[in-house]
Amino acid sequence: MNLIIDVGNTRIKIAVFKQSEIIHTESIINENFLSIVFETIEKFNIKYGIISSVAFINNNDFLKIQERITLIELDYSTKVPFKNDYSTPKTLGVDRIALVSAAIAKFPKKNVLIIDAGTCITYDFLSKNGIYFGGAISPGLKMRYNSLNYFTKKLPQLSYKEVDLLIGNSTNESIHIGVVGGILNEIDGFINLYKEKNKELTVVLTGGDVNFLANRLKNGIFANPNFLLEGLNNILIHNLK
Repeated sequence: MNLIIDVGNTRIKIAVFKQSEIIHTESIINENFLSIVFETIEKFNIKYGIISSVAFINNNDFLKIQERITLIELDYSTKVPFKNDYSTPKTLGVDRIALVSAAIAKFPKKNVLIIDAGTCITYDFLSKNGIYFGGAISPGLKMRYNSLNYFTKKLPQLSYKEVDLLIGNSTNESIHIGVVGGILNEIDGFINLYKEKNKELTVVLTGGDVNFLANRLKNGIFANPNFLLEGLNNILIHNLK
């Protein structure tokens, strides 16, 4: 059994894999982090694990987990199952590394565009030859709503909501249309641009906002909320060979 720990900007997700099959997932908060991890290790008889963090994690917590299982901390130097052609590999987010690792395992010898809709929206391209070239980063849904309120004096703080209109007849409607419509058009626009250069393109949408966005896009995509976890497990298996 493998333990996967994904420390994101807004939450921590843990998962248990039996080989390549995910058998348990949960989201936890920092206060309960160690106790839940230790309970999971005991319950599933965990031997190996990997941790990926785009936010801060206490080094003492890492060392305590490492006392119980063989634990890998993902960074730019970790062995991965693809060729990394990113010009600044030391600055490449570990979440993006994991997503590309999932893509090469799930869709071998295919051109894949991975879109992670979370705090930020990231776009990552893996060629059919197993080469990762990079992609793009833009603000996510919540960040866009927050910025409109933060950087203006009168625009309200809103949470995302779909408004099936083109022209907003109120300030709230206008914000929803601008934010949600802007993101949908951005994602569809990027997909179309990638398709122009890569006729056979597989598109994967993942991240915290996947369920809200997936059915609203015009392009066909594979929606997989656990894609990053699957990628981390793939990296762990790759390093245990």
